[in-house]
Amino acid sequence: MYLGIDIGTSGVKAVLVSEAGAVVATAARELALSHPAPLWSEQDPDAWVDATIGAIDDLAARQPREVAQVRGIGLSGQMHGATLLGENGRPLRPAILWNDGRSQAECVTLERRCPSLRTITGNLAMPGFTAPKLLWVARHEPEIFDRVAKVLLPKAYVRYRLTGEMVEDMSDAAGTLWLDVGLRRWSALLLHATGLDLHHMPRLVEGSEVSAVLAPDYARRWGMQKDVVVAGGAGDNAASAIGLGAIAPGDAFLSLGTSGVLFRVTDRFAPAPASVVHAFCHALPGLWHQMGVMLSAAASLAWLSGVMETPAAALLAPLGERVDGPSPIKFLPYLDGERTPHNDAAASGAFVGLRGATGRSQIVQAVLEGVAFAARDNLAVLSAASGAIAEVDLVGGGSRSPLWAQICADVLGIPVHRVEEGEVGAALGAARLARLAATGEDPADVCTRSRRLASFTPRASVASAYDETYRRWRALYPALKESAK
Repeated sequence: MYLGIDIGTSGVKAVLVSEAGAVVATAARELALSHPAPLWSEQDPDAWVDATIGAIDDLAARQPREVAQVRGIGLSGQMHGATLLGENGRPLRPAILWNDGRSQAECVTLERRCPSLRTITGNLAMPGFTAPKLLWVARHEPEIFDRVAKVLLPKAYVRYRLTGEMVEDMSDAAGTLWLDVGLRRWSALLLHATGLDLHHMPRLVEGSEVSAVLAPDYARRWGMQKDVVVAGGAGDNAASAIGLGAIAPGDAFLSLGTSGVLFRVTDRFAPAPASVVHAFCHALPGLWHQMGVMLSAAASLAWLSGVMETPAAALLAPLGERVDGPSPIKFLPYLDGERTPHNDAAASGAFVGLRGATGRSQIVQAVLEGVAFAARDNLAVLSAASGAIAEVDLVGGGSRSPLWAQICADVLGIPVHRVEEGEVGAALGAARLARLAATGEDPADVCTRSRRLASFTPRASVASAYDETYRRWRALYPALKESAK
């Protein structure tokens, strides 16, 4: 048995996976976000640990025999979060998360201090990344910055609490702006540009390598053996790729989680920072990947659900499984700013075209389409960077909706496939990495492709309408940005 744990933004998911690769049981715990100021997004690091322990406690209570057979644990995590620890290993402040936009000025400073940043990291300096967050802390909370002994990402902090070891994998480390992504090692130059040194960083391993061993107290608590290994693991999107079997160059998927991601595997470091395409290490040695990132995908539907005080499923139900054409309403899903392709932490969401006769279903459809249009923006820049993407698997919470899957296919103009275990892809990927670390098997034998449950192809009957609507939608961001000055 192998245990995969995904430390997300809205919650922690744990999956128990058998030797045959089947998901035996799952458990989850919710997490709360804090927004103490405009553009700020923070979480209590100990909440990740409590949620992780609670989820495993749940599995151990329901599946004690299976949990006792666990040979390896893998961790997946939300990327970029700055978890600042003092000499005693305790957090000095709440973690600053991936969707926090406060450090725009520090991004400018960082690029000025290190002109080779884009060459080394393959990415622009953006507020979502970890390094600018540390410059912000140094500027606004110098008394805390002076006490920083280690900087960990979210899953690395959970690993530390479960094992006593401070370790990070290559895929997550690539999202800090401190990693030389091509060489897969920390960059002393980039660390120096943020007032840090190598001793502030955790040890690096590949995602499929052993990073540590589960602490004896937790092994006893859950009835496990004393030598359970903990794999390096992966950032959430690289872990989802492992769960989907996306380990060959050209494999691609679209994630409709809290954020949205269009992900493609590459066999080399292939940066395209001018297009705001991310180039990161994959979770397996010798592989990299490109990503286009939307900061609010399923989060947009969750926001609408909260505003309308109606469950998302109830909002979607009246629309059925397909629509006859675009909504007359257009929605910009920039509720927390946007990365690809705009790199604008100050971008905001908007509805355009509202009239007195506008109904709720038209607004709901507009939200789904707005996210799909943002995904089309990402498809365009990734295609320009490294060639066309022919099809994508669909994962994340949004993959539950056949309607959204069909809208994505119609808007993107390529087939979209709903896959088995698409909602637990990152946790499943973490469990697969745990297996690789424990057994040393060939990744091709373990990271098999997910079974496709349904395929959605673009419909010729709506293609021209969506092309025209996308053209008009695309003009909204620059127009509204100009009017907001």
